[in-house]
Amino acid sequence: MSDEVKFIHLRNHTEYSLVDGIIRVKSFVKQAIELKMPAIAVTDQSNLFAAVKFYRASVGSGVKPILGADILIRDSLGQKKPFIITLLVQNKAGYLGLSELISESYINGQYKGIPYLTTEKILKKNEGLIVLSGCVDGLFLECIESGDVEAAEQIAARWKQAFANRFYLEVQRIGRASEEKVVNALVNLAAKQSLPIVATNGACFLKEDEFAAHEARVCINQGRVLSDTRRAKTHTEQQYLKTQDEMVELFSDLPEAIENTVEIAKRCNIKLSLGENFLPDFPVPEGMSTDKYFTDLSKKGLDKRIEETSERLGFDEEKLAIYQARLTRELDVICTMGFPGYFLIVADFIQWAKDNGIPVGPGRGSGAGSIVAYALRITDLDPLEFDLLFERFLNPERVSMPDFDVDFCMDGRDRVIDYVGQKYGRDKVSQIITYGSMAAKAVIRDVGRVLGHPYGFVDRLAKAVPFEIGMTLTKALDESPDFLSAYQEEEEVKELVDLALQLEGIARNAGKHAGGVVISPTKLTDFSPLYCEEGGANLVTQFDKDDIEAVGLVKFDFLGLRTLTIIDWALQNINSGLEAKGEKPVNIDTLPRDDEKTYELLKNYTTTAVFQLESRGMKDLIRRLRPDTFEDIIALVALFRPGPLQSGMVDDYINVKHGRKKAEYAHPALVPILEPTNGVILYQEQVMQIAQDLAGYSLGTADLLRRAMGKKKPEEMAKQREMFTSGAVANKVEESVATYIFDLMEKFAGYGFNKSHSAAYALIAYQTAWLKAHYPAEFMAAVLSSDMDNTEKVVLFIDECRDLGLEILPPDINMSSYRFTTNDEGEILYGLGAIKGVGEAAIDSIIEQRNLDGLYKSHEGLTKRIDLRKANRRVQEALIKSGALDAFDCHRAKLMHELSDVLQMAEQHNRSLTAVKMIYLVWMPLKKAISAILLPLNPGQNTKG
Repeated sequence: MSDEVKFIHLRNHTEYSLVDGIIRVKSFVKQAIELKMPAIAVTDQSNLFAAVKFYRASVGSGVKPILGADILIRDSLGQKKPFIITLLVQNKAGYLGLSELISESYINGQYKGIPYLTTEKILKKNEGLIVLSGCVDGLFLECIESGDVEAAEQIAARWKQAFANRFYLEVQRIGRASEEKVVNALVNLAAKQSLPIVATNGACFLKEDEFAAHEARVCINQGRVLSDTRRAKTHTEQQYLKTQDEMVELFSDLPEAIENTVEIAKRCNIKLSLGENFLPDFPVPEGMSTDKYFTDLSKKGLDKRIEETSERLGFDEEKLAIYQARLTRELDVICTMGFPGYFLIVADFIQWAKDNGIPVGPGRGSGAGSIVAYALRITDLDPLEFDLLFERFLNPERVSMPDFDVDFCMDGRDRVIDYVGQKYGRDKVSQIITYGSMAAKAVIRDVGRVLGHPYGFVDRLAKAVPFEIGMTLTKALDESPDFLSAYQEEEEVKELVDLALQLEGIARNAGKHAGGVVISPTKLTDFSPLYCEEGGANLVTQFDKDDIEAVGLVKFDFLGLRTLTIIDWALQNINSGLEAKGEKPVNIDTLPRDDEKTYELLKNYTTTAVFQLESRGMKDLIRRLRPDTFEDIIALVALFRPGPLQSGMVDDYINVKHGRKKAEYAHPALVPILEPTNGVILYQEQVMQIAQDLAGYSLGTADLLRRAMGKKKPEEMAKQREMFTSGAVANKVEESVATYIFDLMEKFAGYGFNKSHSAAYALIAYQTAWLKAHYPAEFMAAVLSSDMDNTEKVVLFIDECRDLGLEILPPDINMSSYRFTTNDEGEILYGLGAIKGVGEAAIDSIIEQRNLDGLYKSHEGLTKRIDLRKANRRVQEALIKSGALDAFDCHRAKLMHELSDVLQMAEQHNRSLTAVKMIYLVWMPLKKAISAILLPLNPGQNTKG
């Protein structure tokens, strides 16, 4: 580090402190460069959320990153206030230790939602860490306030003994009350104990004029308003990123406090290993390598798949050879790239889910393009049948991790995650954090509240911001005349919006990624600190999905898909009826793909509740397209997007399909590639195939072309145009034709869809359409059950049932289940769970007693048999009003009138029953005691009675 460097900022909070701090990481590093600081630290409160982002941004800009955290210490509940210290990472051991300490504070140290550590824990795990004592809120706060010099010396001696020359007394001059008293006391303590002092500024914002925005951020976190006089003001306008000269002048009387910042920066040298992947070891049979086991399993799996589909696909020697060659090629790539373990892990938890009755989707995303995934039953779509490309999923010419997104039934997803935790170790498995940010509408509401504006005023302004994904306040000022005029004409609105603009996009809170799960080879804290709610619930990594992948952990996506639950419920209902008749159950995975009844349903666009095909716009597209093949369903999923709908692709596809137009092909080689989509470049895979067949690209290089076209970078596109044209000309394609085809590809690549994903979701669409066509009652009962809490949806689906000619019977206390079900006549029985005001606990009690002791014969009998704490008066009223008790008396007004008497009789009955039970409980031990006394007096007496 240069001798010209006078001062380094060692204590700074970014936006990821969440409780305070509005410093954005990239702006922070940029400002450090402007201030000519070769090193700088991030020490967010109680977390390392920003560690990887900050490390990458710093290293990429030539600034030395210093990682650390502000830690809250509470040694007993009686402690008046927690102490705040700063821990800085010196090396790898310090980084791992800090990761463990912070994780411990969340898992076992939370009190009222705030994570704490004890002095003892920090002193025990201090290797590789430098500690700053804290200033006004630091270790010596209570001693200085009470004037207890002896106690301060004892604390200093204890920390000095543990940390040796890594313990610094921290001084600040940021304008807080009693600050100079603390500084003087710490300087005296440093002299007595031969301890070094160090100066910090506790920066929470970059520029001096950002203090108001920072205070608003603090109030948002605290749920207070800026004008609240009772609010504890813990920050000052001095906590910005000051220049070196400003800090030198501020501590001109304590030059060693400034010099020590540079010395500490020199001592902190952490290097994170980024870009290397770490997978847990998958257990394989003894004496067998992972690669060999994986290869054998894949080959056997493909043989089984071919056996299952041979009748439908007609395998001859030539076709078998194509499948085997594709498998061999994929296995070579996967093994060379070192990913067999990843495939085995995914295949294992998917198989466990299937073995344990948890429905799994057929696949989604580009993973459906892998024949190995198909052989291992990770996906259920034959990629060769639909011309799906492996390189779209895993490209040896662009090394990146494979990424399977796996859909599970919503009800069973958490069980699969739990299984993974059991298999690999609870300390190695976790879900992934996400950060909620202050988006345009939300930040208007947040800032409006802390400024103390009335709800109506803030609501009017928030509603003037257009509701659109990716909307920003700057865009809103451009696109919303109402918002702009309010900003220009109303001073209060201008003040609010200007403040909101400074906070927009800043991290607001921590959450949980919808499906991301990581499995580490060793304990998770070796890779990422952990975060959780108080009590240890909802454990997640402190690094988000991008940072988790950067540190080398592999993300597995466990996604919940409600449609799989619907299919499962429908099949349960269907198959229980078929088995009762001795008929073969329906296997959803082996449905014929050319079912006439299913396509008739599609052509009639009666697709309400059919996966991906139920919206009004999609129904209109189906009406025009009239799908009659599975390829058409795949195309529907890809076509129903703004790009294709607005570009004319849809019209071309439909007109060629119905013979109103002839498909045009610029070159004969395009015919086999584009014929399935009526001459339209619809899929990304088609772009790759064109590049391969016309210009001699490998599929790996073709995938790079596809990505380049998607990103539309001019320099890269110029290179690709040159490469494509020269390759095509070498293949005897005229240059003008090659140029025309490249232009065509470039135009449609932006609209192109991933066919693997489209085909996988088309399969679920087809399955739901098949169920609706063949078993409408069972299917619609499952659909109704899936949205029982949404009255609007229930009404919509009941209307659909009526349109289908299905009879829906009203709820019946003796016939209905919690969910909607069907009877032998094909009628739908209304589910008790869809009755408003009747909770699940009450319904469970009703059904449990019905199963135990038979049907209910009267309202009195019902109330006497069930738990009235769960099925109270409110529940009884809801049951009567819904008609669920019509079996007792169809005059509902009469049932309501008699309800009080019925409940009173039930309570008297229950009290009598309780009294009898109490007498029995008292009498039985008493009887035994009397028998024990009398038995020795009458040894010959028969005591059986």
